[in-house]
Amino acid sequence: TQSALLEAMQEFEVTYGGKTYPLDRPFFILATQNPIEQAGTYPLPEAQLDRFLLYIQIGYPTALEETAILTNTTGNRKPVVNPVINGDEIKQLQSLVREVSINDDLINYVSNIIRSTRPATSEVAFVKEWVRWGAGPRAGQALILTAKARALLKGRYAVVKEDIRAMAYPVLRHRILMNFKADAENITPDQVTDKLLA
Repeated sequence: TQSALLEAMQEFEVTYGGKTYPLDRPFFILATQNPIEQAGTYPLPEAQLDRFLLYIQIGYPTALEETAILTNTTGNRKPVVNPVINGDEIKQLQSLVREVSINDDLINYVSNIIRSTRPATSEVAFVKEWVRWGAGPRAGQALILTAKARALLKGRYAVVKEDIRAMAYPVLRHRILMNFKADAENITPDQVTDKLLA
């Protein structure tokens, strides 16, 4: 089942019974993870984690949000869901994101951030001390594409450094794997990212 998930995430197709089936676009996978390990749950292998574009942390809801959740999920009323965009419009927006410009200096900035996460080649002491495995090339691709999307959402057609800095955390959070020393000292990937962006 994991190889099927990897194939779907990377190739946008699935193979069953020797026959390959293309997946409709847009295609995406949304996964949830418990903040602590619980019985019967297992962490995803690094090869799968790297294929997720972002790792977004969502805390507990506010009191008002929690009340709305309780109200809307414990009665007989069925929620009404109205579409706000269709698949073709999503594909058009994805194409538009790729047209947002980014200059060579910012591409080099992204490359330097990503390369600095790798303990084998990093010149950064705390990376060598705390990181077991750094981000691969997919992280750079993800960081540039999400920075472009953020720029577009902010009404700009060019990436600025703040777009990269803002997206570095959700892009790197699941791609920087901490070593035992870091775990013992409660050092997180976000703290490594803080230091890399400082």
